[in-house]
Amino acid sequence: MTEQTQHQLATFAGGCFWCMVKPFDQWPGVIRVASGYTGGHKVNPTYAEVCSGTTGHVEAVQITYDPAVISYETILDVYWRQIDPTDPGGQFCDRGSSYGTAVFYHTEEQRVAAEQSKRALDESGRFSQPVVTPILPAAPFYAAEAYHQDFYKKDPAHYQSYRRGSGRDVFIAQHWKE
Repeated sequence: MTEQTQHQLATFAGGCFWCMVKPFDQWPGVIRVASGYTGGHKVNPTYAEVCSGTTGHVEAVQITYDPAVISYETILDVYWRQIDPTDPGGQFCDRGSSYGTAVFYHTEEQRVAAEQSKRALDESGRFSQPVVTPILPAAPFYAAEAYHQDFYKKDPAHYQSYRRGSGRDVFIAQHWKE
């Protein structure tokens, strides 16, 4: 008899979703990383609608993962290392509500783990400002248009240029030196 794997979901907003796919896609146990929109009131929003700031949605990634291979805590650690959790106004060069950060929990266990990891990060002294990324209940997730999915694979030169130009990579290097 074989034990059937129960895949789980993890959903995060971290600014431009193009930059949030590859860091998770590289891990064993991650089945899929989808770019999309969540947290707002508009059903099936478009990219243009979300960017207009009128839908209440943020750009996000939804990760399908195998908890027998990768833990939610590991995924949280990867997430914190991709963002500026002290910035309430967007991320790096992308400003506005649709580029905010958030951890969207799907279970009570995820909520507790997210709150603990946020508190530990805030108390670590790694940042000079407080960690302001909200921990919110998961809301409906709407997949982004096909051209946004796996953008780092479809247009690697544009992806790399955007990452460098956005300031994300410099920030990560400055704050996560090991």
